Amino acid sequence: MSYLVVIAHPDDEVLGAGATMYKLAQEGHSVNVCILSGDVNARNFRPSTEELNEDVNCSMNILDVDRVITGGFPNIEFNMVPHLKLVQFIESAIIETGADVIFTHHPADLNNDHLHTSMACQAASRLFQRRSDVKPLKELLFMEVPSSTDWGLNKTLNQFSPNTFIEVGEKSVDKKIEALEQYRGVMRDYPHPRSKEVIKGLAAYRGGESGMVYAEAFESVFRRGL
Repeated sequence: MSYLVVIAHPDDEVLGAGATMYKLAQEGHSVNVCILSGDVNARNFRPSTEELNEDVNCSMNILDVDRVITGGFPNIEFNMVPHLKLVQFIESAIIETGADVIFTHHPADLNNDHLHTSMACQAASRLFQRRSDVKPLKELLFMEVPSSTDWGLNKTLNQFSPNTFIEVGEKSVDKKIEALEQYRGVMRDYPHPRSKEVIKGLAAYRGGESGMVYAEAFESVFRRGL
């Protein structure tokens, strides 16, 4: 199986699905990442470009990711980018990786780039219906990204409602935290949502919620032929 994680910014992939990515890679699946804003120029505490690229590579190596596809869309300005450009970039990543399953942001996330990534990814996921040469997608899932999904305060939108739980075990959670720590300036002290304590606690909670030993939660919004 080929899995593609489509996200707005570097570190979103680890926050949302890092433990699952590691588990899938260990099971022999192909795990790939598509980052729309590779430069994240507007990020606070951003390291140099060289350091950021090094952080991405180190983090992805820990999770055994096969391929990282990076775009240059402007950070916190996806609302200014033509929707079609985002869609086409994601479609090219789907083709390049031969994706069977896609993980992406929930559209009610606080971060505006997450919203536009999710909307573009939803459109791109229909590519197989428009082109017979593209492998049909098996599943599309929304992730929860601590410090964004949990702050989706707009109650006019449907909030993240997990219906799919993947048991990852403590080792995969530890690998997730190790991968996050490669990103300079991302982790925070407890009780911030991006602290080690909260990240591990969330995995424990999702595991307890679903009767598993540590889990990551997702919202499956399209499933076909599994």
